[in-house]
Amino acid sequence: MPWRRLLCVVLAAVALAGCGGDSFSGAERAAIASLSLATLRPVQPDPTNRFADDPRAAAFGATLFFEARLSRDGQVACANCHRIDRQFQDDLPFGVAVGETRRRTMPLAGVAYNAWFFWDGRRDSLWAQALAPLEDPLEHAGTRAGYAQFIASAYRERYERIFGPLPDLTGLPAQAGPLGTPPERAAWEAMPEPRRDAIDGVFANLGKAIAAFERTINPAETRFDRFAAAVSEGRAPQGDAALSPDEILGLRLFIGKARCSTCHNGPLMTDGFFHNTGVPPAPGKPADLGREEGVPLVLADPFNCLGRHRDGAADACGELRFIVKDAPELKRAFKTPSLREAAGRPPFMHGGQFKTLDEVVLHYMRAPQPAEGHSEAKPLLLSERERTALVAFLKTLGE
Repeated sequence: MPWRRLLCVVLAAVALAGCGGDSFSGAERAAIASLSLATLRPVQPDPTNRFADDPRAAAFGATLFFEARLSRDGQVACANCHRIDRQFQDDLPFGVAVGETRRRTMPLAGVAYNAWFFWDGRRDSLWAQALAPLEDPLEHAGTRAGYAQFIASAYRERYERIFGPLPDLTGLPAQAGPLGTPPERAAWEAMPEPRRDAIDGVFANLGKAIAAFERTINPAETRFDRFAAAVSEGRAPQGDAALSPDEILGLRLFIGKARCSTCHNGPLMTDGFFHNTGVPPAPGKPADLGREEGVPLVLADPFNCLGRHRDGAADACGELRFIVKDAPELKRAFKTPSLREAAGRPPFMHGGQFKTLDEVVLHYMRAPQPAEGHSEAKPLLLSERERTALVAFLKTLGE
């Protein structure tokens, strides 16, 4: 054990979380406890998806998650971008499927706790989120009619065991959908509305199955969590629960002077909301207005909480009913990502604008003005040691 960490452990026996005789204040202890996974409550039921916690649906969803035939070219599965060995993301600045997307792939650990999905919040449920890439021309690039026929040919028995009988697909075009090519869109519009609705129901169920699987993906305990548990219980952090002096300084900065926990709070270290913090535009990509673009998209989504394929009653749709619209703070505001295991998934931000955590900290120290809108970030006066310490602490969230 390095001598500094050994010294920290020895002194911690006297002054629980401090080196040099300093102990955490009551407010600091409360803040540390609030960030620990130990405070993460069980995921709540999804009233819009009655299959959300059905083990059969989750098993089917896992199959679909790894099914490359759910794409136009037969080469793209959800798992291509959400790699199970890479924290369910892909290490790329932009997701790459049938084509290259314009944003970074988000990790999936703890995703079931979210109220809004994607960097711009353009979907309001996990199952509606799972549907979007299936039709996106840059991701899976498929169509609703094509997916219904694929399920009928490859997974009819499994589907019907969970969701009931498939609709009659006789005479259904091979490919038809509202977001396909012009001929595919024309074929979709030519279908009677009851038939389109039946196909939408099959499509919605695919999303509900994938969501049931994704609800089982949770973040792993880290060295920080073991440290937080010891501090909360009045024990001296020891062994792999101990933090070095620099890591403890970084933790103090995180919950204090550096103001990180203003947005990166709670056991998932995200407030789940959208903020403009002056992050520069993604290089080589079209203008991206973030939440300002996401609001009209979620309101127009036929699979949103107020849509006809939602399970349960509409009284579960408060988030959507009272969504903030047309506010200046929505411009170039992006969802706060979880910092759990963040050190292991560079590059950072919605378009991979920063290659290292040190660059991220430097950005918040400088707090530049955004390309558009108003930044919430204020300059941070951190010394060289404090900047290094903050990065050191962030690494404990993935060890």
